[in-house]
Amino acid sequence: MSIKAFQPYELAGKKLKNRIVMAPMTRSRAPGATPTPSMATYYAQRAGAGLIITEGTHPSAQGQGYTDVPGLHSTAQVDAWRTVTDAVHAEDGAIFAQLMHSGRIGHPDLLPDGLVPVGPSPVQAKGRFFTHTGLQDFVTPRELTEDEILSTIEDYASAARNAITAGFDGVELHGANGYLIHQFLSTHTNQRDDRWGGDVDGRIRFAVEVARATSQAIGADKVGIRLSPGATVNDINDDPDHDATYLPLVRELASLDLAYLHFAERAGRDLTRRIRAAWPSTLILNPDTGTTPTGPADLGLIEDGITDLLAFGANFIANPDLPYRLATGAPLAEGDRATFFGGDDRGYIDYAPLD
Repeated sequence: MSIKAFQPYELAGKKLKNRIVMAPMTRSRAPGATPTPSMATYYAQRAGAGLIITEGTHPSAQGQGYTDVPGLHSTAQVDAWRTVTDAVHAEDGAIFAQLMHSGRIGHPDLLPDGLVPVGPSPVQAKGRFFTHTGLQDFVTPRELTEDEILSTIEDYASAARNAITAGFDGVELHGANGYLIHQFLSTHTNQRDDRWGGDVDGRIRFAVEVARATSQAIGADKVGIRLSPGATVNDINDDPDHDATYLPLVRELASLDLAYLHFAERAGRDLTRRIRAAWPSTLILNPDTGTTPTGPADLGLIEDGITDLLAFGANFIANPDLPYRLATGAPLAEGDRATFFGGDDRGYIDYAPLD
């Protein structure tokens, strides 16, 4: 049992009630890309976490990558998110919005006004993708122009401002799992020869400039970023020398004095330790636990100083009171995977806390 995990923690001036983080998880319960009252209930039920990070939320219409996922680029979306943040804050919780531009991961069927998926280079992802019209092959993305890159950076900043207007405590930039920021980092998906590609300085530029723009928009103390060196999801492939890309990136991001780095461990504990040593502020770790979700056995990572905060994903679905269960050693319920993505309130807000 880790005692430290359940002690308060100060995150960039904001006091968290414990060191347990609810990781971002796509649930596809936002028809029309707008949060619903059920989403307010869902997040409020889980406000026992020290910090909640929302599901991936697109910063622009162009950035949507999945069916029924929320955005943060319209007045209606901001107003709907305000209902969610109010509900979480009423339970003394803290909540950051994860800003996720999916880049090449998506399909024209999901996008309005003739838009198509975009990326740093026209490199098609392998695989198929679920849309409202059924499974579709990924398409070759349209390569972003210089002006469009700058406009996309501003989309992140604008969405960050919208997040604060909607009552969020901050935002997390999704730079992991093969989405747009990660696509710029990878030599596989970024084959540009201008200042946004090529060498390491070019490939990390987009991530750094997005972080800089959002920090200038809402304050660096309200901005975190998620990275996942070595992840292969969404047909992404990093340069095998992870240190060569990610240590310079982490040093550049550190100079911006961001609130935290959310590190998805996909390339071994030794790399995690090197990233930890290079990062001067709060580290949130999503540990590599193989095919099982992060659970009670991983709490020792906080006690051992490997991380400051520990992210839990799937176990938060069926255990809305997960921090209480972890603290008391109570058994964990198992979620119904058939209801993880999409559907109604079943498998979403009907999991009961312990008496």
